[in-house]
Amino acid sequence: MRKSNTEHIGTVLQHFLREEGLETPYNQFRLIKALEEVLGHGISRYIGNAFIRNQTLNVEIKSPILRQELTMRRTKLVRNLNAQVGTQVITDIHFY
Repeated sequence: MRKSNTEHIGTVLQHFLREEGLETPYNQFRLIKALEEVLGHGISRYIGNAFIRNQTLNVEIKSPILRQELTMRRTKLVRNLNAQVGTQVITDIHFY
């Protein structure tokens, strides 16, 4: 006999994360992991620490030239990173 009120596992997991207050940290983790994919694998060797504070992604870039290039493209990067996660996690990026 099959129950009629079944839910998809992804929906159940989403509700659980939201109820436990883990949805935002999980999305932040996913966004930082997506950083390498969005920037490209060749750039990943120049990336140091990355963290999110106050909806701003802070990324250490070891090359001054690359840091300048990424700073000029940060609006597009914010849009691409949020799209990769599927929700708005960050509003700005700061490269240092």
